[in-house]
Amino acid sequence: MVTLAMLCAAAAAWLLLAPPESAQRLQRALPTKPTSTPVATLVHRADAVRRAFLDKRRAPARWRAASIELCEGMAAELTAGRTPEEAFTTTAAVLSPSIARSLRAPPPHHDAINHLDHLAATQPGAESLRLLAATWRLGAERGGTLATVLDGLAAALRDEEAQRQEVAVHLAAPRATARLLAVLPVLGLAMATALGTNPLPFLVTTPPGLACLTTALALDTLGLWWTTHLANSAH
Repeated sequence: MVTLAMLCAAAAAWLLLAPPESAQRLQRALPTKPTSTPVATLVHRADAVRRAFLDKRRAPARWRAASIELCEGMAAELTAGRTPEEAFTTTAAVLSPSIARSLRAPPPHHDAINHLDHLAATQPGAESLRLLAATWRLGAERGGTLATVLDGLAAALRDEEAQRQEVAVHLAAPRATARLLAVLPVLGLAMATALGTNPLPFLVTTPPGLACLTTALALDTLGLWWTTHLANSAH
């Protein structure tokens, strides 16, 4: 039972920390029909948590891409002779459904420009919408060729996103290494239990074992957090 528990914990950690392709290969190896075995239940629950975690983590990237598309689309619609409000409505309608719903649902007493400021302040990754709102506001107050300015803003945002993706590529290896090192202690306990040494009673029932276990968990968590913090600050 101890070995089974350790293997289940290792599978859950791998599903949460591994790249999506690896998790999908593991999921395809499992039975396709729902079963009542503990391993299958644990894997399916871990996969649901992984999907929710990945969706939340990818939301800023979706907002950054939507900001670029919104600037480019509005510039094209303005060049075709539409008003800024019409250009905004038409462009927002062709974005991804979740982004389009957020853009179409301003709070009470908010116009489109103020709604963009509100989204920039509340949605991670949507900070560029504040630049779009400021450009739109200046164009409405002082006139000028708003389409040309939006084209320039879209080009600047696209260059910034390309630089961010390049940094992310360089940080992929350190991130993967940190995740692997975070899972290795669990795998080590599973291997030790499989070999018959059974370190769990010492770790959970004796004061020295509890001290070692607490210290190891604290250092492992601290190392993973510090690596993630360094990688995020590099952006």
